[in-house]
Amino acid sequence: SSSDTNTLTYPIAPIAPLHLSLTGLEQGEYEKLNLSALKIEAVWFLSLLLLWILVVYISIPLIIKLCPSIQAKLVFLNFVRIPYFIDLKHPSDQGLNHTCNFYLEPEVGLKIGVWHTVPAQMWKEAQGKEGNWYDSTFSSNHPVILYLHGNAGTRGGDHRVQLYKVLSSLGYHVVTFDYRGWGDSDGSPSEEGMTSDALFIYDWLKQRLDKMPLFIWGHSLGTGVATNLVRRLCDRGSPPDALILESPFTNIREEAKSHPFSMVYRYLPGFDWFFLDAITANNIRFASDENVNHISCPVLILHAEDDGVVPFHLGKKLYKIASQSKSLSGHKVHFVPFSSSLAYKHKFIYRSPELPNILSPGDHQGP
Repeated sequence: SSSDTNTLTYPIAPIAPLHLSLTGLEQGEYEKLNLSALKIEAVWFLSLLLLWILVVYISIPLIIKLCPSIQAKLVFLNFVRIPYFIDLKHPSDQGLNHTCNFYLEPEVGLKIGVWHTVPAQMWKEAQGKEGNWYDSTFSSNHPVILYLHGNAGTRGGDHRVQLYKVLSSLGYHVVTFDYRGWGDSDGSPSEEGMTSDALFIYDWLKQRLDKMPLFIWGHSLGTGVATNLVRRLCDRGSPPDALILESPFTNIREEAKSHPFSMVYRYLPGFDWFFLDAITANNIRFASDENVNHISCPVLILHAEDDGVVPFHLGKKLYKIASQSKSLSGHKVHFVPFSSSLAYKHKFIYRSPELPNILSPGDHQGP
């Protein structure tokens, strides 16, 4: 007989869905982990950034030491042409409607650009006139200022143009030029070349002047050129009628060490070896503190207390050296400070309403 198989059946309960958190942790703990990960990423990013800054910081002195010509470019900054897009052939575009542009050759094949601004009293007569007329005005009863500009820019820089206007309004002829390598002048810059250019322009002027005074005005780096020039003139027995130094320094090493750009490296061991020696390796000294001991003409120093480029204390130091110079013992050495409250800084002394009194153009004796 067939036997019946008893099959046992069991009810199968439905499987409930499994609900799990992302990590099996409470939400608050997950947020803490996420925040920690973000902190790790931030620390990693900052570490890389600091490492990059450190590499750059260390690399710059090494690069300058290996390529000292870089430091020379930073001293001259002749490649920084501000303002851009101005035509130096047309000074009238800068508001100088009584100024003539021309070119001279201090050396064969080397052309430098020059501006001659006549006294403001002549501006009407100057309209439509060209070089020969401007040349003839040197015989007029007006003194002449040879202006030597600083680094960067050109003879058409705005603060320079404003000074020309002020000096012209005071009855001066103003002659200025771009050193070799600046503006539209040929060649490459060097301290010797800049000084030679200035000497050439000075001699060119003396050939055209009768007995009217010829003053030399240097600004910033141009003060170094100016003292170089005047030392040479005094050495040959033909000093100028006066030397005016606006925002001067003692020598290029002290100026470079005091310049804002050097702040991040100033206290670095070997700063002089890395940076300053690289300057002198290019035969750049601009040793005004030495030059004033060989100068024999009146000296006027103008300096703003809030000068952020050439510190006020360097101008004051140069004045003290000049005032004790034996070669200057028979000449007036005058220092005019301008209060920080006036905000003249490095290049706005031309705004001073006291300039007419300081320069005394009325009697044509100058500083």
